[in-house]
Order: sequence, then C-alpha cells, then structure tokens
Amino acid sequence: MTKRPTYALKKRRQALRHKLPSLVAILRGSLIERYKRCGKPGCKCAKGRGHGPKYYLSVSYPRLRPQMDYVPQEFHAQTKKFLANYQRAREVLEEICEINRELLRRREAL
Repeated sequence: MTKRPTYALKKRRQALRHKLPSLVAILRGSLIERYKRCGKPGCKCAKGRGHGPKYYLSVSYPRLRPQMDYVPQEFHAQTKKFLANYQRAREVLEEICEINRELLRRREAL
C-alpha cells in the first residue's frame, strides 16, 4: 500500500465505501448449530445425534458470558446473511482505515 500513489489510494477508498453492506443488514456474533435430546426413553434421539439442527446466535461481550438467542428456522438464512455482512463490513473498514493511516503518514488531506 505504501508504494501506491495518493490518488490511487483515494480512489480505492472511494470504491471500498461502495462495497459496504447496508448498515441495517448486519449482525455481530456467531451462528451455533445444536442437536438436543428430549429425554424420552423411546425417542430416536436417545441413540442418535438428537433433534435438530437448532440454531442459536451467540454474541460475546467483554467480561460477560456469551449471550445465546434461539434463531427460528425461518430466520436462519437471513441471520447467516447478516452475519456475513458484518464480517464483510469489518474487512472493508479495516482496509479503509489502513488507507487513511497511510494518507496520514504522507501528510495528505483525508
């Protein structure tokens, strides 16, 4: 990045801005897939994986236990997409920050 001309850095930054997902369509966390046993002695789940898959959104906070929320099957695909959008937004923001940092090193206007 340090070898690119300033105009190229600013052009790349502008292009990255347009790659950001909609900020209302992002979700931080991880999707956990679980199989549960119901406890009924004659149920097929007693010998197999269990009932499921059931999905949970896990979100961690500093100094707290992870928060787990059940994700109904009908929201599974949308939740996966929102989580992927969050990861993409983080990657784009990191690259924009690196460009801005390089511009500051060069004493260029941001």
